[in-house]
Amino acid sequence: MAGQKILTIAVFCALMPLPAGAQSDSDMAVLRGLAPVTVLSNTPEGTAALAANYTVTGGIQTGVIRQSTLLPFPEQQQQALRDAFITSGNLAQLADGLGTTLGAGYLARAHSLDQTNFTNISQPVADVIAYANAITGMDSNAGKYFFANETTDGKTPVSTEAMAILKRIGGETDIFGKSYGLPAATSGADVFGNSRPFQTEPSVSPIIGPDYFNVPADNWVYNRGPIMNLINSPSYPSGHTTYGFTGALIMAILVPDRYQQMITRGAEYGNDRILMGAHYAMDVLGGRTLAIYDMAHLLANDPAYVGRKLQGVSTIKDFQAAIKVARTEVTNVLQAACGKAIRECAREDTGRLSNSALNEAFYAGTQTYNLPIVYPKSAAAVEIVGKLAPEAGYLLTVAFPTLTLEQADQILTETEGAGGGFLDDGSSFGIYSRLNLYAAAGRAAALASSQAHNARRDNASSGRIKLSMRSPKN
Repeated sequence: MAGQKILTIAVFCALMPLPAGAQSDSDMAVLRGLAPVTVLSNTPEGTAALAANYTVTGGIQTGVIRQSTLLPFPEQQQQALRDAFITSGNLAQLADGLGTTLGAGYLARAHSLDQTNFTNISQPVADVIAYANAITGMDSNAGKYFFANETTDGKTPVSTEAMAILKRIGGETDIFGKSYGLPAATSGADVFGNSRPFQTEPSVSPIIGPDYFNVPADNWVYNRGPIMNLINSPSYPSGHTTYGFTGALIMAILVPDRYQQMITRGAEYGNDRILMGAHYAMDVLGGRTLAIYDMAHLLANDPAYVGRKLQGVSTIKDFQAAIKVARTEVTNVLQAACGKAIRECAREDTGRLSNSALNEAFYAGTQTYNLPIVYPKSAAAVEIVGKLAPEAGYLLTVAFPTLTLEQADQILTETEGAGGGFLDDGSSFGIYSRLNLYAAAGRAAALASSQAHNARRDNASSGRIKLSMRSPKN
């Protein structure tokens, strides 16, 4: 189906400024959750984390800090340039996470014709993508201006309730601009605040090559224009990363056999923003945490998230049901394309996401970017997901429906990563920053497989008993 209208709507909703007093419940939850970044300069631990954020970001961008990337560094830079464009209407650019065979099957039906026209799998799939992107995109956009200068759009003040967030914790706006010597309104700075790395770092390595549409480009034209002008677009949190993880989670749930690879693709997409010089490590961590938090609440059918009337986007009152319908549609399309069962085709992958050990190592490296601990109490504790954020389990149960919510929350607790980072302040939002969805998905898939095996064994045993009971006696 033609998709120009859907693309326009998705982008508009993600970027639509919010008038004063109009912050939604989800906006407020996200603003509170992301707010710990604003108090970092108040403590020695926070100050150290801010300094490391700057150093790590510059080191990754220039290649001085060598990551365990999915591709050799020069090739990963080229991937970052291709990832600068956002295929928000159909998630086509993330489809390589599905593997060689399934990815090709997906792109045969859902692909970009040019920068404004595209196709999609079906309307139910398009609706799920558009609604989720609108929710997470608006929350991300609200955060950008709120943390830059406490506005909804750079100029319009936020509500009194929103202003109270920073007042209560003693936070300050423009934390990156002030910390990195380029506060708002100074020469070369973002006029609103939180200038980006390509504005604050002493040097940014150029990336020159073809973009997503195979047009000659570089990171300059995607940072400073004319293709994408981010000069006055506040850095925190990363909108691209928010989109990347939102899309990766949708695809992971639609095709659970590729859950781990899709989550890795989301991590790569966020990390590529650092390579482009467009975002700090903390921006990426903020965008990832926001996306995972919002997606969990969508999948839990939280009343604050579902049933919302968003301009140009079909209202979804039951997100779980909607994504199950979308999964059926995607499964039918991919199965027809590969000619075999999805599980079998999911194993067919010769791309950069085919090495599970490399995927795991890369994902682990992006969990914290080795930034210093800010909250030692959280770092020393195992945070119980079922108590702090029980809805998080839906990130697994909707993909692996034989799991109970309690089992899923337990898996998330047992696999959670290092704690105490700049967002992990003990809150129900902060715990999402340490969830290791790669490890959790592996554990969940194994448990679901074991449950299926036991169910088949029990059914076979029950059948033999019934047959024996019906057999005539001699």
